[in-house]
Amino acid sequence: MTMTAPLAPTTTSPDVAGSALADELAAGLPAGAVLTDPDVVASMSRDQAAWAPHGRPAAVVRATCTADVVHVVRTCLRHGVPVVARGAGTGLSGGANAVEGCVVVSLERMDRVLEINPLEQLAVVQPGVVNDDLRAAVAEHDLWYPPDPASSPWSTIGGNVATNAGGLCCVKYGVTRDYVLQLEVVTGRGEVVRLGRRTAKGVAGYDLMGLVVGSEGTLGIVTEVTVRLRPLPAPAVTVAGFFSSVVAAGAAVRAVGEAGLVPSALELVDRHCLRAVDEWKNMGLSTEAEVVLLGRFDEPGELGEGLAEQMVACFRAAGATWAERSTDEAEAEALFAARRLAYPALERLGPVLTEDVCVPKEQVPEMLARIERTAVRRGVVIANIAHAGDGNLHPLLVTPPGDVEARARAEAAFDDIIADALALGGTVTGEHGVGLLKRDGLTAELSAEVLAMHRAVKAALDPAHLLNPGKVFS
Repeated sequence: MTMTAPLAPTTTSPDVAGSALADELAAGLPAGAVLTDPDVVASMSRDQAAWAPHGRPAAVVRATCTADVVHVVRTCLRHGVPVVARGAGTGLSGGANAVEGCVVVSLERMDRVLEINPLEQLAVVQPGVVNDDLRAAVAEHDLWYPPDPASSPWSTIGGNVATNAGGLCCVKYGVTRDYVLQLEVVTGRGEVVRLGRRTAKGVAGYDLMGLVVGSEGTLGIVTEVTVRLRPLPAPAVTVAGFFSSVVAAGAAVRAVGEAGLVPSALELVDRHCLRAVDEWKNMGLSTEAEVVLLGRFDEPGELGEGLAEQMVACFRAAGATWAERSTDEAEAEALFAARRLAYPALERLGPVLTEDVCVPKEQVPEMLARIERTAVRRGVVIANIAHAGDGNLHPLLVTPPGDVEARARAEAAFDDIIADALALGGTVTGEHGVGLLKRDGLTAELSAEVLAMHRAVKAALDPAHLLNPGKVFS
């Protein structure tokens, strides 16, 4: 894993992005939209990837509408200054980190739900709408927005679109791209375009909308999102299983897949994570298990209950020390809440380097075994959480604050995990994005020919390399 110095601008000298630029930005924006105070600017210069490098922005712009974003892009294009879009800053790959001398465009204030259409089962939102807030709004119409990253109480739809975020429900319902119908995008030329369509079907032209989803702000800045909705599902039936090792839990995940079961969630949480959450939130989660698997089925009535019993049988056959269908909904909710809180709870213990590899389900036990061996070989504490049902694993490498040697060992372990995932037919990132931390991994995963295709797309859509330079591709 190559950790680099703070990102430098690609097209401008250090003195260009100064007060003249800020004044020109301010001239076309609402009062107070341009921020240059060093402390405020520094606070918005990076995401949650603590080990990813970042630069110092010349200014931060709090956009309130598409016209604000257009003004910023066109002004920066004239000055040759990079533009980095930012949502809530919950990313874990450095994808929203500032480039030295850039302008950061914060989209948090573009936070309105513009339309909810029950007939067409769609919603139109601005990019700053928080994922859980959208869910709450559409639930009033008995509708549901399925993508649910663990950061859903804080992360924004725009950020979810940028990384093609997944989440707990994606094992059954898919990821963000599966629910985006249409995007309004400001291009690197400062043009406003609409990609996709509101109709249920449509194959006219290339899928440029799908291309932008997951592009991490390198191909355009999303200013409006039309998403597909589903009917609100039935109350879920929860299954919990305790296991003596992550490998045994991985075998249970494979057994569930072999049985043809498709749960609405199948999550793995190990003792490190449960203990950290319990110490932080005092949730009473102490358990004798080394690893807990949490499964859910949202089929109604007896169907859901029957599927849950089949999962219990799979857990037991795979060696669970205890497995049952939950009869205490509050307890079940507490366990899923602990899963969402695992990352911030571990952050309290020291710097955390977060992995995001995804492997085929049949390889989950072997991948978890390799992660354990890597932890021992490198002398690193590795906690494990995972969207286990679709093979998306999140090993969390925890190091003591200020321990330079431990950090070096963790970086080596990070590289080992990526290499093992690729060797098992997996990918370097399932949902967090490439950003800065996975650039080397991306070049290892993709062929030279495919990398050239990606770079050609970038050059065509952002010829000035204005948008989020230095991310995804080196």
